[in-house]
This record gives sequence, structure tokens and C-alpha cells, in this order.
Amino acid sequence: MSRPVFTSPRAVWLASLLTFGVGVAAWAQQRLGYTDTPFLPGGKWRVHDGDRPQPRIVDPGTPSIQAEPGRPPSDAVVLFGGKDLSQWHDGKGGPSGWKVEDGCLVVPPAGTPGGGQIVSRPEFGDCQLHVEFATPVPGSGSGQGRGNSGVFLFNRYEVQVLDSFDNKTYPDGQAAAIYGQYPPMVNASRAPGQWQVYDILFTAPVFQEGKLVSPARASVLHNGIAVHHAAEVLGPMAHRQLPKYTEHGPRGPIGLQDHGNPVRYRNIWVRDLKRYDQAGG
Repeated sequence: MSRPVFTSPRAVWLASLLTFGVGVAAWAQQRLGYTDTPFLPGGKWRVHDGDRPQPRIVDPGTPSIQAEPGRPPSDAVVLFGGKDLSQWHDGKGGPSGWKVEDGCLVVPPAGTPGGGQIVSRPEFGDCQLHVEFATPVPGSGSGQGRGNSGVFLFNRYEVQVLDSFDNKTYPDGQAAAIYGQYPPMVNASRAPGQWQVYDILFTAPVFQEGKLVSPARASVLHNGIAVHHAAEVLGPMAHRQLPKYTEHGPRGPIGLQDHGNPVRYRNIWVRDLKRYDQAGG
């Protein structure tokens, strides 16, 4: 016959406290984003709001670009074709610490001399930008710490690069988000290591006498799936803040972000787009 087990009130209190602590920790892990950031204009969501609905997951279909990158259009400016970094600099005009490996442009390990964001030497206004990327294998980390990088128009308006395959974060910071502003309409991410595609149609903002006349707009296809359609960009990329336009010229460089994760890029090209009034048509 087993002896009855007598538990002291202190032991019961400690056990309850431990259970409560584990529950709080689990709740904290499930929380995404922030609750102390500004509200975005015209809506109920904050910048990086973790309670914002997660984009619906969509299978982007059968990939057609896994083995080899496609051939750029004949009128495209090729920023990276698999050979060298001649079209890029470190943001100050100097050489970059990024590497070319097996025909891919690779974000260097954190702390690499010459690392940091790289910037294209050619500049563009209204444009069509094509970028292929692959996040690291195996996927490691979580949230913003997993396959993080970014594609910047004018080196200031960001379309987020992230491993968002079975990896939740605040929705306006996931893959294909216009960072800090709009989540993608759906999550069309492929698994880590698989090649993915952004096709971005970007309309540059227009300024007159220091004032914004018309904001930037962006349409984005992620793996062939439309995830933004003529979205009105609220301003340059900002973390935990509302974006705010500052006047700049009609053309600017493309930027790729070094966030310390070894994301790979290939087949990067840009086509200049002229508006009808500019083209005389």
C-alpha cells in the first residue's frame, strides 16, 4: 500500500507560480511584433503590428527557374549576371565585401570587412526590377532572424526578403511585404534553399519645391503571384516608426540589404519605364 502524499501550501504555491511562468513565457513566444508603435494612416493597425492578420498561404505552383536563371530581356540593364560585382559598390563608391560563389551573389557573414548594404552604380526612376533569391539551408532562427535581407528601390523603399516558409513574424515584415507598411496579400514563399522571384513595378515619387506631389507606387509579384497592386508607398523604410518622405531626385540606385544572413541572389536586372507623357505617346 502506497503512502499518501502530503503537499505543503508553499509547494503548491511554487508549482502554481512555475506553471504561470511557463504559460507567460509561451504566450510571449507566440506574440509577434509590437504594441507600442504608431498607428498606420487610415486603419487600425500599428507599424509591425503582431495582431494584424497573417497573409493566407498560397502554393505558387510548379517552379520553372530552379536549375538555371532565366535570360534577361534585351533592353534590360543587368546588375548581376553571375560573374562579378562591377555594377555594385559599398554605398560610398568603394568595393563590396559580398562574394560571388557558384554564379550567386552571397550576403557575407556578419562582421566581414566591406560588408553592409550594397548599392547599384546605375540609377533608375520608374522601373521594372527582377530579382531572384534563395534563403539559407537549413532554415535557422525565427521571425526576423531567419533569412533576412531586403530589396530597396532608390536605396530607401524596401520590399522585404525573409524566409517566411513556416516562419511567422509581424505581417508587415514578412517576405514580400513593403516593409513596415503593407503585408503581401498572400504568402507565396517557397522552402529554404529554393529559388524565388520578385518582379517589382515601381513608380517613383514626384516632388516640387520640396513638397511631395505624388507618392511612390509599387506592384509586386512573388513567385508569379500578385502580392501588391499599385500600392501607395507611405515613404522610405522605417523600423518601428511611421515613414516620412524627404525630397530626392528622379532617379536612384537599387540596394540589397546585409542583415547578417547568407541569402543568395542571382539574375538581377532592371528595365527603365517611361510614362506616357515622357514617351510622347
